[in-house]
Amino acid sequence: MKSIAAVKQSLSSAPACSNIRSRAYRYRRIVSFALAGSLFSPCLASARASDALDNRTPSTGLLSVRAIAFNPANGKLYAVDTRQGTVSVISGPTHTISTVKVGAGPVAVAVNPATNKVYVANHGSGTLSVLAGDTNAVVASIPVGKTPYVVAVNPSTNKIYVSNTFNNQITIIDGVTNATKTVAAGSADQITVDPEGNKIYLLGYESSSLTVLDGIDDSITHMPVGEMHLWAIALSPPSSEVYVTRIGSGDVVALDEKSTASIPVSTGKIPCAIAINSKTNTLYVANYGDDSVTVIDGSKHIAVTTVHVGAQPHAIAVDAKTNLIYVANTHGNSVTVIDGVSNVAVTSLEAGINPYAITVDSQNGMVYVANMDQQSFTQIDVHQLSRRFAQKDQSATNRKAYTAHQMP
Repeated sequence: MKSIAAVKQSLSSAPACSNIRSRAYRYRRIVSFALAGSLFSPCLASARASDALDNRTPSTGLLSVRAIAFNPANGKLYAVDTRQGTVSVISGPTHTISTVKVGAGPVAVAVNPATNKVYVANHGSGTLSVLAGDTNAVVASIPVGKTPYVVAVNPSTNKIYVSNTFNNQITIIDGVTNATKTVAAGSADQITVDPEGNKIYLLGYESSSLTVLDGIDDSITHMPVGEMHLWAIALSPPSSEVYVTRIGSGDVVALDEKSTASIPVSTGKIPCAIAINSKTNTLYVANYGDDSVTVIDGSKHIAVTTVHVGAQPHAIAVDAKTNLIYVANTHGNSVTVIDGVSNVAVTSLEAGINPYAITVDSQNGMVYVANMDQQSFTQIDVHQLSRRFAQKDQSATNRKAYTAHQMP
């Protein structure tokens, strides 16, 4: 790990967000610093480095928005505990917790609901642990090269994709045989899969384009995005578009999967997370730099409104069933709930220390948050809240009147 002095020097010698890292490893090690009372990640660094460089303390862990995942096939939630080398398995219906020992330094988890298998990237041991969804047992440990960081699954083809911190290789695993192959596709900080189109999108922070891996023949193409410092990516099934945030220009770009067309939409400062409600074709972009969420009409590509949330939002998730949006506020240690009909903040829920990843179990009325704390995750019961909103008239007027009474 870089020393405190070395990191401080690197942040002060280059402008804005471009100073965060020169390669993926440098980026992710800087991510693992915690500020006094707030999380220090690369896009967060430029916003807080001037007043907090001398107050941070190092952590040996890495952070990934894939640190927590829900399996709709069995109603279980999986959360990594990097310090302990374990994965916590929470039963949605009973809320009971089991702990499974995996490899060293697990940082990310992905689920294949079609096969009821769970895949855990172990950064410290260079392996991918495979868990059986029914028994929680580790049924395989697959070598995937040094320092794996991101893992994603294509349930349609039963293939698993893993990127590594130190190299430009993507490891592809056959979910039936666990056989592996590597493709030189570039360093990926995020991987998103389009199961219907059988395409795998690889986002690199320092790239000015998306790398697109063909799931059939593993060939590679590129989609220009326009500038560096890409941060978050999401697919919109209704429109076959790919959305990418650019933290330097403060916007999100809509890319047509079938052409080279791109449409930028302005957001707030440092947009670092996207969630989409596929039922309403609405995007929600968390803006870390100004404590807000930008609501975007996906069909018109226009920003509808901006919703104020907690301090430094870092992750966001949508419950399409209730049309509620949950925002993890890293510095606020909270989760803001937004009503997707009225676009009004409903309430603020207590989370753990420095929440940085979030997912929703709409089946059981639960929200789960990954924390940068000794308590690696928090369970939040939103069953009553979800039920009340499900019973309310869906018109914006009635929802606004209802939400006006919910905020503390």
